[in-house]
Amino acid sequence: MSELTFTDLEQNVFTIAHMIEEDKLYFVQMAGPPLFAILLAKRTHAPGVGFLVEEGAIAPSPDFPLPPMMLGSARSHYRSVAWEGMNIVDAHAALGYADYGILSAVQVDKFGNFNSTFLGKDYDHPDRRFGGPGGANEIASCCWATIIMTKLEKRKFVDRVDFISSPGYLDGSPGARERAGLPANTGPYRIVTERAIFGFDEKTHMMRLDAIAPWITLEEVLDRMDFKPLIAEPLGVMATPTEEDLSMIRAEIDPGGYTLNRGEWLMVTV
Repeated sequence: MSELTFTDLEQNVFTIAHMIEEDKLYFVQMAGPPLFAILLAKRTHAPGVGFLVEEGAIAPSPDFPLPPMMLGSARSHYRSVAWEGMNIVDAHAALGYADYGILSAVQVDKFGNFNSTFLGKDYDHPDRRFGGPGGANEIASCCWATIIMTKLEKRKFVDRVDFISSPGYLDGSPGARERAGLPANTGPYRIVTERAIFGFDEKTHMMRLDAIAPWITLEEVLDRMDFKPLIAEPLGVMATPTEEDLSMIRAEIDPGGYTLNRGEWLMVTV
């Protein structure tokens, strides 16, 4: 037995990276952990994976190790096949070319709607305001499936989000997305946190707990949520990063730890 120490963001990047398939096209926000997940997959098991970045880069191929404080722009989009604008890459998704979107969220509800705009009951007088969705609304609206990264906390997993910045299954009713003008057969696919992974029931569109981390109990996961999700049978167990994974994340993906080291530090026995 040995102890591993890593952040919640490193766990999320590791989890999503291992979901990525080389023969799919991904649409990702321009910086931060969602982009790092794509780049970790590209560095490990999916070197040829294609991805769009929300401000217009198409299929970049950056060099590793990445530079410290790589927040977007030229260094992360090196050797792009093309570098257009937001409208062009959004159009690729609207035409059905983007298989998966990868995003982060401040709040998410039981139907996969998520909020990155403000907390509170009044848009004009929020308790706290955030940067907003940027291109996340287009990604969540038009990609065939969306993977959302967040932290497992009761204030984040709420019965109803304070504001829908980006649509999930809306009210969960059959055809709700289509009635809102969104493409058919699209919607949230997975919610990834450091302690649990969630999917969605195909009929009810209700969030479903699919797997939990090996160091936490089911009851502890549910205590960190404002609502009770469906629970998969059997309930899966999440993989955790190895020393080799963490070394690659820290040395090649986020050298200096300016992004991923800002999360909650976890110490687990493996």
